[in-house]
Amino acid sequence: MIYPIVAYGDPVLKKKAVDIEQGSINLEELVQDMFETMYNAQGVGLAAPQIGKSIRVFVVDGKPMDDDNMDNFKKVFVNPRILEEDGDDWPFEEGCLSIPDVRQEILRQPKLKIKYFDEQWNEYEEVYEGLKARIIQHEYDHIEGVLFTDHLSPFKKRLLKGKLANISKGNVKVEYAMRFPDKKGK
Repeated sequence: MIYPIVAYGDPVLKKKAVDIEQGSINLEELVQDMFETMYNAQGVGLAAPQIGKSIRVFVVDGKPMDDDNMDNFKKVFVNPRILEEDGDDWPFEEGCLSIPDVRQEILRQPKLKIKYFDEQWNEYEEVYEGLKARIIQHEYDHIEGVLFTDHLSPFKKRLLKGKLANISKGNVKVEYAMRFPDKKGK
């Protein structure tokens, strides 16, 4: 099932998501739907709040980034916790399926350690660097109720104010289904 992507301005995107209890939902089906939704929108990551579910799950697949290092970077993160982030902040232009047509340079640390479960409830503690770490940090922010635009300076936020208001009103053209806060449906 392909879900509509929740657009900027919807309160679910600013809410801290809650942990999932094992067996409380059909996690494998949800994860499959999330990957299908992400691929349909041509994304490299998708967090559950972006489909209107305030739970701590996100999926990633870095293959579309055209980087050999990303070919085997398809993962599911359930109830993740970033344990540490390390290194000097480095800039990289980010975008978001919930904030279409907006791309901005964001500073993030290049290395992280994360603890999480996969969709079969196997537990992992792993270290990621570079673009893999960045994708994880971006999606992790979503389950913390943080958007990439929250990392911008007040000046840059003011410059984007009109564009963001238009997105929340549904005044944006995208190639995938979206759910807007001011309009129900597409």
